[in-house]
Amino acid sequence: MNVLNLFAYTGGATLASAKAGAKVCHVDASKGMVSWARENAKMSNLEDLPIRWIVDDCEKFVLREIRRNNKYDGIIMDPPSYGRGPNGEIWKIEDNLFEFVNECEKLLSDDPEFFIINSYSTGFSASTIEYLVSEIVKKKYGGFVFSSEIGIKVMSSGLILPSGSTVIWSKKKWF
Repeated sequence: MNVLNLFAYTGGATLASAKAGAKVCHVDASKGMVSWARENAKMSNLEDLPIRWIVDDCEKFVLREIRRNNKYDGIIMDPPSYGRGPNGEIWKIEDNLFEFVNECEKLLSDDPEFFIINSYSTGFSASTIEYLVSEIVKKKYGGFVFSSEIGIKVMSSGLILPSGSTVIWSKKKWF
């Protein structure tokens, strides 16, 4: 299985995917984050697993992968709410996510397994991202979409402090 991890930060999803047997392409625009992820792989005794470590702007990387006709069986992304590229490009999740997911869908293999988006923008609801994934990925491949809020339990009250959302498309229902 080939997995693409975009906005991959310190590599938690990369390492979990590789340990489960996937070949992983880890992409993040920050050289420091990719170095940290590589160090995490080394500290976890996973540095010999098949991981491509890429320092690049995720949008530009995806467009190049489309031109190269590369395909992935699973895509994971953890896009920031807001960011700046190395040449002053501006990323705003509410402005860029729909088109970005649309482009990423072109990288899915003919029989993909999953498409995951985590968002830590509390202003961008799980249902909004679920709708987007349903319209782009589920519409083409069928399968199932699951969404949920991500939260942190406040120990003093037992309440959940909202901190974002996760949306998972899968060809098989496992949730």
